[in-house]
Amino acid sequence: MATAYATDAAPQNPAEVSPSPGRLLRFASLVMPIAAVEAPLTTYVPPLYAAIFGFNLGTIGLIFLVARAWDALIDPAIGVLSDRTRTRWGRRRPWIVAGTAIFVVGTIGAFLPPRGAGAITLSAALFTLYLGYSMMTTPLAAWTGELSSQYHERTRITTYAMVMTALALLLALVLPSALAVRLAGHPSQQLAAMGAMVFLLLAITLPLGLGAVAEPPLPTGALPPLRVSETFAVVVRERLLLRVLASNWAVRLGQGVRTALFVFFVSVYMGRPTLAPALFLYQYLFGIAACPIWLAIGRRLGKARAAVAGELLQMAINCALLLVGPGGWPLLIALTTAQGLAQGSGNLMLRSIVADVSDAHRLETGHDRVGLFFSVFALSDKAAMAMAVGTALPLVGYLGFNPGHANSAAALFHLKAVFALGPALAHLVSAAIIRGFPLDETRHTEIRRALAARDAAGLVSDASRDRWLAQDSPQG
Repeated sequence: MATAYATDAAPQNPAEVSPSPGRLLRFASLVMPIAAVEAPLTTYVPPLYAAIFGFNLGTIGLIFLVARAWDALIDPAIGVLSDRTRTRWGRRRPWIVAGTAIFVVGTIGAFLPPRGAGAITLSAALFTLYLGYSMMTTPLAAWTGELSSQYHERTRITTYAMVMTALALLLALVLPSALAVRLAGHPSQQLAAMGAMVFLLLAITLPLGLGAVAEPPLPTGALPPLRVSETFAVVVRERLLLRVLASNWAVRLGQGVRTALFVFFVSVYMGRPTLAPALFLYQYLFGIAACPIWLAIGRRLGKARAAVAGELLQMAINCALLLVGPGGWPLLIALTTAQGLAQGSGNLMLRSIVADVSDAHRLETGHDRVGLFFSVFALSDKAAMAMAVGTALPLVGYLGFNPGHANSAAALFHLKAVFALGPALAHLVSAAIIRGFPLDETRHTEIRRALAARDAAGLVSDASRDRWLAQDSPQG
């Protein structure tokens, strides 16, 4: 006969009523200041730092590599602590509020740097910014995953976040496009204006978003011991999660290489520096339009198959960039359009799958670790972006490309080759990893039924308990 023991039951909405579109839009708006700082930091800030402080590409790449590595390393700790937080305001909301304050301090340092700031000063500002960034993004992602337990409804909710992210990126790209003309030759003012936009979005979205939806009830039951080694072991043993992480890492690596080199490709290879922000903006316009399209594709094919289709499409688009010559604007615009329509496919589907994997884990172990799982998902995001910036810029520099000087035909070809083939290979790897993912809608429905039955009884069987204890033992 099964013996009952206390479980860390995940908070669920018993009625399973999804928030209204208006409330979801308000809640999803919380991602906007975060996204608005991400685009400038990866695309425009490195060239501006080069212009303002005279840093070479190797120094810039190192600064951002170290800062993003720090950002990635603190994510799991924030995820675990967020899961364990118990306040009358919920688990996630206090972290977002505290993270916002730290985020503001770091943003001031990064976008309004003092005159004569060196690499250490700028690194410290980025370290602070990314600490606040992680304290906001990881709990917010977990909260998003907790709003519904339904397979496709989770994709719908994630789509709202993707749309608001794309809108923020749109704003973050409109501003540089205007600044490139009006403040040409004044990189410090361009940098400050980008920071001002982030502050404005924070002031608008924080009060709107934090009160839009209620957090689910706090979990009941005793918390498992907090041990770093066991937390790491939980992630390593979760094979389905590792597949999602690896696939997402490849997606973000490809996107990061493309983003890091986009301005250089348009400005130097294509010879039109004032068009770089506008073309990047153009791409994200189609990214916004594509979110509902990929939601429909995911409903029809399933999340994993939709992700594979999107990644293979992006691979083909990036390979076709090799056909673009310095005067090949019609082809480049067509490929940029296609890239915009395809770019959100893997991001949307893989993020939605994380919550499904968390359900499977809770059924097996009796513990809710959705915050931890989303934190390591964010870690895969940031590790990939750090590697993209930290390797793509030094690589094209090693191959002879120098943005501040005249470049040979060979150096320009190498820039194009890395810009095209780096992302293409990464998207192919992502598709190969997630292909055949076993946690589909049918399997997830079975998991949710089992969880609902167990949560209603408040019991976990001896067999499940014994499996968990065996996994968590030092010998396991």
